[in-house]
Amino acid sequence: MDLHKILKIIGLVISLIGVYFLAMIIMKGDDAIIESGTGIDGFLYTAYFIFALVLVAVFFFGIKALFTGNIKNTLIILGAFVVIIAISYVLADNTPMALKDGEMLSESGSKWVGAGLYTFYLLGAIAIVSMIVSGFKRAK
Repeated sequence: MDLHKILKIIGLVISLIGVYFLAMIIMKGDDAIIESGTGIDGFLYTAYFIFALVLVAVFFFGIKALFTGNIKNTLIILGAFVVIIAISYVLADNTPMALKDGEMLSESGSKWVGAGLYTFYLLGAIAIVSMIVSGFKRAK
């Protein structure tokens, strides 16, 4: 069996486990879950497992592609990503903010939160523009 078929089978099994835990949560109802506090654990552990699997797969295939592909293009894209983060960090405000629990978010924390938001916005805008450009190129 090739890797694609194995990954499809693993995805199907994990999906069925998630559906099972979701059905258990739905059948128990909100009140039973709130009272026991344990009804959602299996669902959460399934989500954590899937998240860990995705991280491992991204890391593995990213490293594999780095060594088998064009390293120059990979480094250019990585450099562009670092530039976007640097631009976002420069644009971010470093005003300390009050949190819900009454504590204060430091200037550094505020700066990094703002940089994260700006990075998200910039990458989202780049993705939208690239989809529009590729749509126009296909239309020709």
